[in-house]
Amino acid sequence: MNHDEKKISDYIDSLNKGKGYDEQQSTDNSKELQELFHVARKVHSLKEPDMPEKDFPKKIIRNIESKLEEKKSTKKRKRVLFNSVASIAAILVIAIMVNFIPSFEKNNVIYAMEQAYKEVEAYHGFLKIVETSGNGKKTTQSKIEVWIDKEGHYYMKGLEGAQKDLVTVNNGEKKWQIRPEEKQVHVFPAFPDGYKFMFELGNEIEDAKNALSTEVIGEDVIAGRDTYILEVSPKGGTPYKLWIDQETKLPLQKENAMQKAIQYTITYTDIEFNNDIPEELTVYKLPDGFDEVNENSEQLVNSVEEAKEIIGFMPKIPQDIPTGYIQDRIGIITSKKIVKFHYVDQETGKKILIVQGKSDSKFKYSSTAILGKVNGNIAEIQSPIFENVGILRGSGLYEGMTNITSIRWKEADFEYAVLGDTSIEELTLFVEDLSDGEFKVSPSNEEYLNIPQVEIPVDLEVEEATQRSVDSGSSPWKLDPVYVVQVFISLEISPEGITGEYPIKKEDLKIIQNNGKDAIVEVSGDVTPIEKVYLQKVVRQDATGIWTVIGYDPVDEK
Repeated sequence: MNHDEKKISDYIDSLNKGKGYDEQQSTDNSKELQELFHVARKVHSLKEPDMPEKDFPKKIIRNIESKLEEKKSTKKRKRVLFNSVASIAAILVIAIMVNFIPSFEKNNVIYAMEQAYKEVEAYHGFLKIVETSGNGKKTTQSKIEVWIDKEGHYYMKGLEGAQKDLVTVNNGEKKWQIRPEEKQVHVFPAFPDGYKFMFELGNEIEDAKNALSTEVIGEDVIAGRDTYILEVSPKGGTPYKLWIDQETKLPLQKENAMQKAIQYTITYTDIEFNNDIPEELTVYKLPDGFDEVNENSEQLVNSVEEAKEIIGFMPKIPQDIPTGYIQDRIGIITSKKIVKFHYVDQETGKKILIVQGKSDSKFKYSSTAILGKVNGNIAEIQSPIFENVGILRGSGLYEGMTNITSIRWKEADFEYAVLGDTSIEELTLFVEDLSDGEFKVSPSNEEYLNIPQVEIPVDLEVEEATQRSVDSGSSPWKLDPVYVVQVFISLEISPEGITGEYPIKKEDLKIIQNNGKDAIVEVSGDVTPIEKVYLQKVVRQDATGIWTVIGYDPVDEK
């Protein structure tokens, strides 16, 4: 290593140690060497940069060589000087990349949270939930003790507030809730479980990762710990803030946006990380003097043959399940003659539930569901599940589960449903295996070449304002295309306003197409002037998006 190279190396070391010296004052340094010192100082001062591309070092070296080549040509430097300085530049870039690439990653907050959470097996914390009113008044709503592990098992106990002494546990085999005031223990299915406490670290990290944007907007001290303040703009809903512990790199506090003059702030006032949840907390035991209310009539059986003996038919089972999944257990709801096959992904812990049973009634689907077809039969797709009908109504309390996706259909005299905490694409693998047929989602209106005879202009500003209103909890009916059509046609019949009952009943409205973005509703009845109504999600094309009427076909008077 020559003299200049050693100076570069020593200078980088001094920066890494938080030291440094004024290279501009060193009269024995060449101008090129001073410029390299300047580059090193600038790179070292960078905070929270984006991750560089793989060819970043090469680009830097090429840029520096180009600059030096220009100077060499202009000043007619000797070739040997250029080669020496270029080699120093290369050493500088390599040294910078070696020393600073880790800090690039560490300063990326989302990346840092993901890496930190990978090391967490379980954690124990105390949550404080504070409500802030529009005039700034703060009220502590509740304090909760929580335990949770990577497998989704948890223990919760209310310490203060309306749920004081209420205990809720899910150990993966069953879920129960101890209600001291009622002297009862309510037992539920372990999966699907729509009841989660509102600040689970894994979910928060995943939501932030999938958000439209995230930005560090400041720093703060929370529960005695230094934090970054991260503003998260989700795909659906309004932006909110997360406070990230600078030491553990994990969320410590969450503040929702002000909605209807109320804002909630959830804080871990204390949190520690463990290997597991204490066993005594997750072992089911009926307290003395308490009654058990079993809301899960599921009976576990050992085989398909045993299930057949109880329900009276041989259930279908998938023959070629996706790699990684295993059958966890088989359950029977005796009173409904329904069988449930539970599958779990051994690596991710994702769960799939196949429900099936006999049905002699007409297939009815939720008005908020996307429509598709399985083997040519109408299929209902819900993500999340807004309304449970048919076989799902008899197999558990699924309605309102935001983390559960389902596909349900009827074939011959049997109804089937496949649901889980995973994607539609993964559920499709089970559906097509189980049905031995093809699953399709409804195509778009353009593919059907459906153009309304009467088009209705859309004011995007008005629709965006309505979407914000729905996001804050107002007018939830705008999420239901049937309800939107009922209001629209009723106002067409009574433009001066609706008094009493709607002139058009929901029973007169039938969704004939819905792919989650476009929908067509067919209208029957004697009083309607409209035969079909066309709708679109013009603001946001997901489960949180509102429906907007874009046109209709009038009744053919012939």
